[in-house]
Amino acid sequence: MQKKKAILIGATGLTGGFLLDALLMHPDFDEVVTYGRSTTGKKSSKLKEVSLDIVTETSWLTELKADVVFCCIGTTKAKTPDQAKYKAIDYGVPVKLAEACKRNGIGHFIVISALGANPKSSIAYNQIKGEMERDVLAQSVEHTYIMQPSLILGGRDEKRAGEKIAQIVMPIFHCLMVGGLKKYRAIKSTDIALAMLKLSLQTDHTSGRIPSDEIKRIAAW
Repeated sequence: MQKKKAILIGATGLTGGFLLDALLMHPDFDEVVTYGRSTTGKKSSKLKEVSLDIVTETSWLTELKADVVFCCIGTTKAKTPDQAKYKAIDYGVPVKLAEACKRNGIGHFIVISALGANPKSSIAYNQIKGEMERDVLAQSVEHTYIMQPSLILGGRDEKRAGEKIAQIVMPIFHCLMVGGLKKYRAIKSTDIALAMLKLSLQTDHTSGRIPSDEIKRIAAW
């Protein structure tokens, strides 16, 4: 079997870190390239880390060659209060990556968005995510998967008090979230990473949005 090359953006984040570990351990991948300002601190003969500012620099996008591109990048209003910079990260990077995939003939593009993404939302976070989803899908990369997780469970380096409280409270109510409400259940970052990996190896699934409950189902394959 021919080995695969993956490009990963956001490898130092919560889900991106788990995904990087999974890619480095998976026998189908023999090369993993990360782009970003910070290094992951991980060592592997498969791993190549390219240090640059993915938001302001663009020349690297013309050089992208891989079987799959994963985008796990994301920020918060607390970390990035400037609206223009915030949109350049959460909207600009994924859309530019999708454009590069289309231009360079990369067949798989998998990006993390959020449940509730809607370009017409009155909530800025959901609106930007919705605009990103719309414009990523418009590139028509053959296998485009947009992950729409609910609250993501897992340890983070930065402090998010409200999120920490929600991570404790939400699982208590999971038994009440049945039927159409299942997609609102909190989901582990490891499940998201595993589902992204599994989707990258599929060729019989159509492109589209993957809500939180479906992410969990794919991770359990």
